Amino acid sequence: REKQFSGWIKTKSCQKPVDKYIEYDPVIILINAVLCKAQAYRHILFNTKINIHGKLCIFCLLCEAYIRWLQLQDSSQNTDPDDLIRYAKEWDFYRMFGIASLEQTSFFLGIFITLWWMTPEMLKRKSDFILLLKALLLSTYGKLLLIPAVIWEHDYTPLCLAFIKVFVLISNSQAIRVTLNLNRILPWFAIFFGLILENGVVCLFQKMGWDIFKEKSEHLQIVY
Repeated sequence: REKQFSGWIKTKSCQKPVDKYIEYDPVIILINAVLCKAQAYRHILFNTKINIHGKLCIFCLLCEAYIRWLQLQDSSQNTDPDDLIRYAKEWDFYRMFGIASLEQTSFFLGIFITLWWMTPEMLKRKSDFILLLKALLLSTYGKLLLIPAVIWEHDYTPLCLAFIKVFVLISNSQAIRVTLNLNRILPWFAIFFGLILENGVVCLFQKMGWDIFKEKSEHLQIVY
């Protein structure tokens, strides 16, 4: 991308912008990315050949589905080892994965709609959409912290989950800002609209009887 990004240094020979993170150790780059530094995000998105977007997305969704499934199982006091019970619990996990996937899709869709409406010149080509999608997928890596937060369960687990959610949203904001070279306000506006659309999907699930915080799913109710 032939864009002038602030924070890039220039070579002495040609005076053209160059990514300073090219000479940095990968650990330093990772630390700077965790700190949500824009320059580190630019290096990862534009000057590295990372092709784990799809796998990372699936793994993050599995983590989120596991957390929701665990909350659903914690609300159940039934320890019957019957095969039908185990099958119902397994189906619950698949259901949580499907719901998490639809919510993530709605969140991204809300972001794309907002950005396309407010900055159509930034998303003229299909490659622009693909690049932004990859950036958003990579920036959801914070969801991997969901599993340790539950494994090391303590009284502050709900607070940890809230912090992880905020961290993921901050990462999403930086990814949008770096990819489209925007100011700080517009990415947050897009994220806000994405959250509204995501919550709308959650409300729809609840009306359809798919509330993830209900005590039992339909399968377990049938067994009882």
